[in-house]
This record gives sequence, structure tokens and C-alpha cells, in this order.
Amino acid sequence: MNIPATLDLNQAIETFKQTIAPLLAVGEISSWDGVALKAREEAIRAAALVLAGQVIALLLHELSEHPDSQREANQRTRSSRGFMARSQGKRRVKVLTVGNVVVEFKVGYILNGVSQQKRKGKRKAGQRGPSQGQGFYPLLRWLGLEEQVSPLVWSVVAAAGMLSRSFAQATEQLQQWGIELSEKRVVRLTYGFGQIGLALTDQWLAQLQQGQLPTGQTFEGQRVGLSVDGGRTRLRYNKRGRRRATKRRGYRGHWREPKLFTLYAIDEQGQRINTVKLPVINDGTFTGIEGFMSLLEMYLVKLGVVQAQQVLLLADGAPWIWHRIPALLERLGLPKDRLIELIDFYHASQHLKDFAEAAFSKAQVARKWFEAARSSLKRGKLAQLLTQMQQILAQKHTRQQRKAMTTPFNYFNDQPQRFAYGQVQAMNLPIGSGAIESLIRQVVNLRLKGNGKFWLPEHAEILLQGRCYWAAGRWDTFCAEILTAKLDAKRLEIVEPNASDLAVA
Repeated sequence: MNIPATLDLNQAIETFKQTIAPLLAVGEISSWDGVALKAREEAIRAAALVLAGQVIALLLHELSEHPDSQREANQRTRSSRGFMARSQGKRRVKVLTVGNVVVEFKVGYILNGVSQQKRKGKRKAGQRGPSQGQGFYPLLRWLGLEEQVSPLVWSVVAAAGMLSRSFAQATEQLQQWGIELSEKRVVRLTYGFGQIGLALTDQWLAQLQQGQLPTGQTFEGQRVGLSVDGGRTRLRYNKRGRRRATKRRGYRGHWREPKLFTLYAIDEQGQRINTVKLPVINDGTFTGIEGFMSLLEMYLVKLGVVQAQQVLLLADGAPWIWHRIPALLERLGLPKDRLIELIDFYHASQHLKDFAEAAFSKAQVARKWFEAARSSLKRGKLAQLLTQMQQILAQKHTRQQRKAMTTPFNYFNDQPQRFAYGQVQAMNLPIGSGAIESLIRQVVNLRLKGNGKFWLPEHAEILLQGRCYWAAGRWDTFCAEILTAKLDAKRLEIVEPNASDLAVA
């Protein structure tokens, strides 16, 4: 239930005092236990959130009434003005703050016209005359209030929607913290938030294609780790044709592999660095290898990875990784002697285990050989290990055994440069891809992958990106980028609702 803003600080504080006073009474001491204390804590929290919402509402009111606010808003949103933009006066809007407090105030509304070339076919159903275009509220856009919720509420709702196991769970969690919205509204706010994030990425990709993306210096002189891997998610594609009697379209579900990467600086002790100056960068996409390579290239340029002291490419044995990424780094200007290609030690060990199980019929003998071979591999004695594997292959085996041993043998023999674990460990660099494996679990497995989950491709992309930022500890950066993105709206392709729909009837 929404609570109207009082716009009076003294009244808000007095109401808070009246609410809190009985909650501070101890009463009969024997009535207390953990359950009673928890209930009292929740009541105190609810009252405090309402007070916070009243204070925020008062701040929003003061901002809207400031004599310079409209001028500043018009200046900051100048790029949003389209063809024949004209003022439509002030309209009343409502904004929800924490504690479910709602503030209402008047703000200026700008209507963008539509050029003669774009007028055809642009009218809404039932609309007469030429299309009126889309409008916006400069003050709401400037302060990140266009969704009729405060920036804090919007970012908290988006975080809950993206990071919870389901939207139903997110809705319940938000209610516990004084944000009472329907599940449908939570879904809309979450996807709207993430859509702006994708539009920003598209903007950077366009700059890359046009040769206008500046080369950064974030990783200049650093030792950089780059790990790549993929997950599994089912996407849904709506069928064409008539809707069913239930008014819904059927759909087809297909497994798709989102490809993710993590980029990070490594200190002298071999530990991953994650600071404001040297952040961990995670991202990924469902758009296939070509889309992934474009995304990766954009980040490599933005972060100045080619200026790194050393780049460690750590991944599994997927051929496309080793065919495409080293070539990309070379094209961008990274000298070959600064790149170390390394296959994750766990994946390499699994191939050794496959060889042992095929070569030896007794499990105990196979395990003993595997443990010794794994130790040799880790210490950088690949040449000796290959000789030993060749000798075993030369012995008598069935055709099936020989085939099962040949595959793992060729795996090591065809790319010996990617198993230099001894050399890499001596440099205090990681030999395992735990960082990317953990990212796949946090981003994909715990939210996008699951029984009965079928995602529209655009929604899966939104959750994938948001969770990647969160897993890197960069959620606040993500929010800051989104809340200011529309101030440069001309370069962002964002499908926006008609701002006039926000007006209070």
C-alpha cells in the first residue's frame, strides 16, 4: 500500500517517533524470545524505511521546485530533443521511493515531432492526424526517474530481478525492504534497466566498427589473465501463425551456449586483482562466435590489453578459442612473445585419465599411472610423458583400446606449447581456469539454466550481462552507466515508452 509523501520533515519525524515509541517498550520480560525480537526488528525496520522514503520524497520535491532545475534539466538532456521539439507545459507525475512512499510533483514535458519522411505509418491505433512522436520529461530523464521510481529503487529492483533465482522470489525480497511492487512491474523494471545496458554495449561496438573507440590504458604494464568458456541455456523462439485458444503462441525451445570471458590483472603472487583502477571485467553473449569475438575485441581495445606486460590466455581445448583469440590479439598489436597460451590443467588432466583408463584394465594400475603422469605434466615434463605414452601405445592392444588412447595422445602431441605448466607456475601465474568456471556457475547455472526455464533471447542477454557485472563486483558501476545513459540518448537505440503515459490522470 502506497504512502503519500507529507513533504514536511518535522511531521515525518514526529510520525516516526509515534510509530517507534511503542516498539521500544520492553513490557513483560518473560514474553521475549528470538521470535519476538525478530518481529520487533522488522517493525522498526519498516518504520525507518518509511521515514527514509519521506526524506527522499522531500528531496525530490525540493529538486523539482528549485528555480534552476528546469534549466539544468533542459541543458543536460539537450541531445534527447528531436525534430521540432516543443514544450507542452508542466504535468503531474508520481514517483515511488523506498518505504513505498509516493511523491507527486509537476515537471515540464517536451514533445518531439516526427519529420515528414518518418510520419507515414507512425500513428497509433485510433489516432487522428499526423504522428506526434515521442515525448519525455527533461527533469525525470536527468535524475533517472523516468520509470516513476527513484534511482535507488530502480537499481535495487533490477538487482533483485537479475540476481534472485526467480522474479517471484525477487518480488518477495523487495517487499521485506519496503518496496511493494507486483511481479509484473518487477519484471518490467528489470528488463528496462538491462535494456539500457545492452544499448550501451551496442554503442561501444558501433564505435569499434567505425574506428572511433578510444584505446584505453587500464591494463598497461600489467600481467593480464584472459579466460574463456561456455555454458548451457534453453532459449525459446515463438512459432509463427495464429495464436492458440489460450491467446498464446506456441514456441520451440533450443539449447544454446552463451560464451563468456573474464579479464583481470594478476599481481606478483599470482592472485587476481580487483580494484577501482584494475577491475575484473566479465561479459558474454548468446550471439555465437562472431558476436562473442566482436564483444571481446571491444573490451580488449577499451582496456588497452595490447599494452600489457604479459597476457595469459587460459581456456579448455575448444579449437575455435585457439584459432581465433591469439590471431585477434596479434592483429590488435600484441607481440607474440607477450602471449602465453595455456590449456586449463583440470581439462588436460582429464585427458590423461582417459588415456590411463583405456590403457590399463585394472583400475588400481590405471589410477597409479594417472597420478604419476599428472605430476609429471604439472612439473613441465611433457616430453618425457609423451615418450612414455608412445611406448604404451606400441604395446599390443585391441582396436578399440588403441582408438581410445590415440585421441588423448594426439591432444597433447599436437599442441605441446599449451602445456607449459612448470614455466607458468615459476612465473607465479595461474594454471587453472577456476575464475571462468566460477563465473559460468554464478551467471548461467544459478539463474539461466534450470528445469522448465525457456528464455527469450533478448531477456537472456539482459540477465547474462547484469549478472556478469555483479559477479565482477561492478554492479555500482553498471548502475551509474545506466542511470546517466539517456543523457546521450541520440547515440543509444533504446525502445522507450511514451512519456505522456506517466502523467497523473
